[in-house]
Amino acid sequence: MIRRFFGKLYVQVLIGVTAGVILGVFAPNIGTDLKPLGDVFIKLIKMVFAPIIFATVVLGIARMENMKELGRVGVRALIYFEVLSTFALALGLLVVNLVEPGQGMNVDPATLDTKAIATYTVSAAKPTGFVDFMLNLVPSSIVDALAKNDILQILVFATMFGVALSHIGPRARPVVTFLDSFTHAIFSVVGMIMRLAPIAAFGAMAFTVGKYGLGSIVSLGKLMATMYLTCFLFVVLVLGGISRLSGFSLWKFLKYIKDEIFTVLGTSSSESVVPQLMRKLEHAGISKPVVGLVVPSGLTFNPDGQCIYYTMAAIFIAQATNTPLTLTDQLLVLGVLLLTSKGSAGVTGSGFITLAATLASMGKIPVAGMVLLLGVDRFMSEARAITNTIGNAVGTVAIARWVGSVDRERLNQVLDGKSDPEDLQALYEGDEAASSLEETNLPTQRPQLAA
Repeated sequence: MIRRFFGKLYVQVLIGVTAGVILGVFAPNIGTDLKPLGDVFIKLIKMVFAPIIFATVVLGIARMENMKELGRVGVRALIYFEVLSTFALALGLLVVNLVEPGQGMNVDPATLDTKAIATYTVSAAKPTGFVDFMLNLVPSSIVDALAKNDILQILVFATMFGVALSHIGPRARPVVTFLDSFTHAIFSVVGMIMRLAPIAAFGAMAFTVGKYGLGSIVSLGKLMATMYLTCFLFVVLVLGGISRLSGFSLWKFLKYIKDEIFTVLGTSSSESVVPQLMRKLEHAGISKPVVGLVVPSGLTFNPDGQCIYYTMAAIFIAQATNTPLTLTDQLLVLGVLLLTSKGSAGVTGSGFITLAATLASMGKIPVAGMVLLLGVDRFMSEARAITNTIGNAVGTVAIARWVGSVDRERLNQVLDGKSDPEDLQALYEGDEAASSLEETNLPTQRPQLAA
């Protein structure tokens, strides 16, 4: 019994996180040297990230019965993303005004050393207008997009390629069969990589605590506590309400994806669990086309945790530097972030660049104030990444329910624990056992997208 308990991935990751924190506190020099453990894991995941996104999206579209389904799913997904992003931004704005974590700090922006944020402000200075955004959607070559792991560019090409395969019909069957086998092989690689998650979590947490120390947490603890509280409220109230409307229990769903949640906690990156999250959602009865379209696009267009962070961080800097903001100014911050937040990805640090770009474009809140966030930004990134992951997973189920492409009986069976979660390993392996599992343990009828 004990051996089985410690054999679970989320338990191993939690042990790794705890051990990393302890090492970072008592041996910070050693802890900071362990950063490569987390970095290697993220690189391994990113190594398979692009091919999985490409193959999954192409397969999902190629297997659709008609192109109206693609447009219907895409439009509803974008509507959902925009509404949820607005909710997240507004909730962050509301809570930071009620708690006022920066009030009383009385920081003079002129005295801040901005060398530490030079990299972010330079990146933020690049053109970020609508025209540039549209131009950047089109890759100079698909090889370049895959090499850079550019999610949006991969999605654009994969969508076009999937539409082309669907259009030519039976002649595309060999390509579809190859991509299907290729996807199984890549998921087998993911299964190998995930065994390293506890070690990665250990190294990442040891580095974070060892480098920044617990002192940085205490000095800006009010902001951190406010951030975590807001993310908790968003998950429980907003995502909980969406779950109820979609006909499933949020608590049971969180238990189902607990391995992914703890992995994100350790690695602080929502990208690190995308492949296995997609596999789990398919296993739970969500249509493969919906999973293939919504999960990857949600990384960029539905960063709920990032949105909460943006409004809270911007107003916190204004409070700490005694920068007066009217209600109109704050609504302008929210409006600008509705656009700039769509450029953020699931990688640690991207939120800092987006925030710098937003503050620089407004010219009222001092960008130099971002120095105040450096000590605790890494600690708050866990809350952002976990909220992003949960929001993306819940959103996929909700959109699938909206378009009628979820097998509710299958979903309920999986969330009720009637299917052994350990059987998911067979799905990761991508072998015949996976096919056997889907045929025997759960209903085989997968829903088609509703007309």
